[in-house]
Amino acid sequence: MPKPICYSTKAYSAGSASAKLGATTIDRREPGAMDVQIQILFCGVCHSDLHTARNEWGGTMYPAVPGHEIVGRVTKVGGSVTKFKVGDMAGVGCLVDSCRRCPSCREGLEQYCETGMVMTYNSPDPHLGGPTLGGYSQSIVVTQDFVLKIPANLELAAVAPLLCAGITTYSPLRHWKVGPGQKVGIVGLGGLGHMGVKFARAFGARVVLFTTSPGKTQDALRLGAHEVVVSKEEAQMQAQAGSFDFILDAVSANHDLNAYLNLLKRDGTLVLVGAPEKPMSIGAFPLIFRRRSFAGSLIGGLPETQEMLDFCGKNGITCDIEKIRMDQINEAYERMLKSDVKYRFVIDMATLR
Repeated sequence: MPKPICYSTKAYSAGSASAKLGATTIDRREPGAMDVQIQILFCGVCHSDLHTARNEWGGTMYPAVPGHEIVGRVTKVGGSVTKFKVGDMAGVGCLVDSCRRCPSCREGLEQYCETGMVMTYNSPDPHLGGPTLGGYSQSIVVTQDFVLKIPANLELAAVAPLLCAGITTYSPLRHWKVGPGQKVGIVGLGGLGHMGVKFARAFGARVVLFTTSPGKTQDALRLGAHEVVVSKEEAQMQAQAGSFDFILDAVSANHDLNAYLNLLKRDGTLVLVGAPEKPMSIGAFPLIFRRRSFAGSLIGGLPETQEMLDFCGKNGITCDIEKIRMDQINEAYERMLKSDVKYRFVIDMATLR
């Protein structure tokens, strides 16, 4: 297949695992018949961006341009595009394509594509070769089926992290049918956890936030938690034993999963959405004696992500953010490692000159 006609756009990339991110120029394909070109206005900063830039999960292809929480303005559409027009606000999340044919894709679960999803960055680019390049850039071109409509009533910068942090927490809460009459735990009050608190409260559950930091209590209550448990306090943990219908674990650091399994009722479920680097141990007895379940969940498919955005529009839900300039990204990574952000950095892409 001949290489498409390309145009150049400014970006920030990492050239190696040890290199800081810096300014560069990258190629984007000119929009094909089904493509949407987006001028990126804001891009959220996910911990996955850091993991990839520093090759902490392995397999990073360099140069790496992270960023998969993208919102912006449509600047060009292909001749067969029907869902968007020039001037529309649009979003791009963690995926830019999939096989579209396997059972998962046909069910709108493209994140579980059995052939292999094409991620917004660090996937083989079927159009240009090399790796896909993400949202730390001035523009991006994506097939219309993987572009999302943004509710007009929400602050655009605060919408950006919904494309990863939002859907990553919304999807499991919906899949396990969290709602009124249930007691739900959220482990960790970071970029993911703060959205888990907001969604679980919006779904009508009683929400308990677990944190190792007593200083986060007031913030958790402000975000919608009914109660806060300091997980380092054994008496507080024991007081919650056997009382939860569902717990969403949003912590990426190594921690004791068995402590949370013991808090579940019979038939309760603990779902992991954080991604710890090292394997974690699960005891058999906390599972088998009360028929508890331990599960995982990965982002969400395109239909569910649009559903989540529409829900946020109707309920006025966005992420709590701190806006940064593009040239502050390396400092932001270091602050993120120290959990020094409430609760998601978002890059103002107008600062990428």
